[in-house]
Amino acid sequence: MKQWSALIVAFDAAFMGRGGRVTGARLTQHIAALGPLRHKTFRQLWAASQVSNLGSLIQAVGAAWMMTNLTSSPSMIALVQASTTLPIMLFSLSAGALADSFDRRRIMLVAQCFMLVVSISLAAAAYANLLTPWTLLGFTFLIGVGTALNNPSWQASMGDIVPRQDLPEAVSMNSMGFNLMRSVGPALGGIIVALAGAAVAFAVNALSYFPLLGALLVWRPEPRLQSVPREPFMPAVAAGLRYVAMSPNLLRVMLRGMVFGLGAVSVLALLPLIARDLVQGGAFIYGVLLGCFGLGAIFGGLLNARIRRMMRNEWVVRWAFAGFAAATLILSQSTSLLVSVMPMMLAGASWVLALSLFNVTVQLSSPRWVVGRALAMYQMATFGGMAAGSWIWGATAEVFGTHGALLASGVFLLLGAVVGKQFEMPEFGTIDLDPLNSFIEPPLELNLRGRSGPILVMIDYQIDPADIPVFLATMTERRRTRRRDGARHWALLRDLEHPDQWTESYHLATWDDYRRHNARRTNADGIVSDQLLRLHRGAAPPQIHHMIERQSVYSHRDIQIKDGDAPL
Repeated sequence: MKQWSALIVAFDAAFMGRGGRVTGARLTQHIAALGPLRHKTFRQLWAASQVSNLGSLIQAVGAAWMMTNLTSSPSMIALVQASTTLPIMLFSLSAGALADSFDRRRIMLVAQCFMLVVSISLAAAAYANLLTPWTLLGFTFLIGVGTALNNPSWQASMGDIVPRQDLPEAVSMNSMGFNLMRSVGPALGGIIVALAGAAVAFAVNALSYFPLLGALLVWRPEPRLQSVPREPFMPAVAAGLRYVAMSPNLLRVMLRGMVFGLGAVSVLALLPLIARDLVQGGAFIYGVLLGCFGLGAIFGGLLNARIRRMMRNEWVVRWAFAGFAAATLILSQSTSLLVSVMPMMLAGASWVLALSLFNVTVQLSSPRWVVGRALAMYQMATFGGMAAGSWIWGATAEVFGTHGALLASGVFLLLGAVVGKQFEMPEFGTIDLDPLNSFIEPPLELNLRGRSGPILVMIDYQIDPADIPVFLATMTERRRTRRRDGARHWALLRDLEHPDQWTESYHLATWDDYRRHNARRTNADGIVSDQLLRLHRGAAPPQIHHMIERQSVYSHRDIQIKDGDAPL
């Protein structure tokens, strides 16, 4: 703790102007912000990932500036940004399903090796003067494919590496670390490109993958215990889509992320044009402006926890929209590097405040079994907005110039802040998504195989007539969670001869699907179950019937008959 305190005192003295004195409250805040670094695994992977981030940013500068040398088209220049974000939109969902089903460490190793091979090939092609605008976009697209495969596993691993209470700070530190590299990487990339050419920048990026590959090889995560067989790939993708589609909190976050990405990407997509045409600079000036963006993001990351304590999540997001809009509007009018520095820092701070909050909200609004897919769909929405925005603002710049495109994106971001009145951001900790772990597999007289089905489940309730309105309202929520977790053909039936008897029924494709369905229940779902138990008036608990649908022709492949059983 003394070492942490000394580090924080030095930080305050250097950056916060506190004269080396840190109050107890401020010390506690800073320790909380840096808390994930207490965990060795996080510390090693985080440090190695920063080296990789540095290389990626150097590569991005080289690709963006090389495109300005290969073509003068604003659309083609803006497409460099789109080519790295489009794969994330296209492939993140598949990568998220893999992250929830397979060893995340191995997935990240495969992704890093793939990007290493592509980066070496890009450096070789640049050195041999074989690049054209479209081949450059092809290489950056392939690097984006590797990023799309890597990101869901990396982000979903945060919940495995650090305790849940440190998760918001871990996500913020990832954003802050990336932007720490953004504060120096682009300027360094600009120097490398100016002095040695883009091929050397691409080679530096290839070398930057090795520390992270080493850290991943050393990391030995605890194996995830699975009580049921791994879900097949396509049903896993469908389960992720279904869960998000029936989770209002996640849908709101993804909508806001898409709108923010669509508007805010204008600065990054048009920055080569801002540096070349508005500020009248070269590759180094482009790197300096990117560095200012990263420096602002660092301060945004450091202040993130304090701002979240001061404001509700919705107001943090609104101010992030408004701050980025203000930065964009100022940049549209600036022709001076000195004037452009401050709005770039404001844009960086707003960027990290919004995106880190979206990321944390998705992680804390998703149970562990689906968190990789939820994060993947959040990335699809956000980076899909960025990919579309890169094209839109590039095309706008073709017609109205860089100045007009920045003005339009600033107005769009101001309108995006107003969206929160209708689609408000959820707060943290309002839903307990820890596994309920109350399911006990029923004893069966038939030896079912895991793939046997379809399975019909019926649950009988005795409900007092006076409680029917509350029962129906509770069953509305039960229907949503049942369908969200995989149930099909959900129905609520009332007995015509005994009106106080109600039956909930639903189908699942196989017995394994039924087991998965129950394993997905959370403590929040248990509240609904407890409410139904309180409304039930029978002498015994609600009776549950487990049935398998049979065709008229019996199949030996589905059921193993015990000795003495008669065929159905």
